[in-house]
Amino acid sequence: MLADNCAMQLLRNPKQFDVIVTDNLFGDMLSDQASMLTGSLGLLPSASLGAKNKDGEMRAMYEPIHGSAPDIAGKGIANPIASILSFAMALRYSLDLDKEADILEKAVQDVLNDGLRTKDIMSEGKKETSTSAMGDAIISKLQ
Repeated sequence: MLADNCAMQLLRNPKQFDVIVTDNLFGDMLSDQASMLTGSLGLLPSASLGAKNKDGEMRAMYEPIHGSAPDIAGKGIANPIASILSFAMALRYSLDLDKEADILEKAVQDVLNDGLRTKDIMSEGKKETSTSAMGDAIISKLQ
């Protein structure tokens, strides 16, 4: 599928996709567009996975799709969820720790179910919290 059509299809019918495999350039553009379906760049993890070598190992890089967000650095308003979920992907795909990845993903979901929100995903009836408080809330669900 061509990248421009993929962008349109993502907005038109996102449920038709489970995984999109592309190069870094188009992956970066498409992931930014797809993030708006969730409401924020701060929610989406990503993985760049290489082919497995003869020993079954693969090179991988995990990161949130939003990058470093220097415009909000030090303000305590960044959403840490994408970074945390990127680590969950590393647990699952590089370290074969599926159970631990599931536990971490559940902790994130539990905090969201409790109504905590960083500024980027704040909505009526929810409680706004800082970057560090969101991280602390997720960690507390792991203990």
